[in-house]
Amino acid sequence: MRPLCGLWLWLSLLEVLQGQTPTPLPLPSPMQGFQGNQFQGEWFVLGLAGNSFRPEHRALLNPFTATFELSKDGCFQRCDTWSYVLIPAAQPGQFTVDHGREPEADREETRVVNSDYTQFALMLSRRHTGSLAILRISLLGRSWFLPPGTLDQFICLGRA
Repeated sequence: MRPLCGLWLWLSLLEVLQGQTPTPLPLPSPMQGFQGNQFQGEWFVLGLAGNSFRPEHRALLNPFTATFELSKDGCFQRCDTWSYVLIPAAQPGQFTVDHGREPEADREETRVVNSDYTQFALMLSRRHTGSLAILRISLLGRSWFLPPGTLDQFICLGRA
């Protein structure tokens, strides 16, 4: 997938997740049998969708890479424009996000919904701010090319 296709993908998904969700929605389960050692490494962020993105955010959403480094304690350090630590939760593939900020920072959880580890991954994040739940879906690829059906999974997850 080329960078312009990624931008087109983001723009086409603005309609998928409109508005902000006033009450928390149940999230899809993390993927069964998540393997952190296979998930770690560099990923291209090929698609983003969420209920807080607006047309004026286009300039901020250029393609970028994210590197997930697995530590000995099972946490992931995510290194890219926004660095943070993913702390394992009760289920494998589910994490609490530590932004390293003040204690009153918004609570955020993220999970790997699906991945084949070698070509793509779908991640879903939910951050609570006040009475709103901000959702973000990330489509990750090890390269710019995705296996057939991956884009459909991303769109379906956005609509769910």
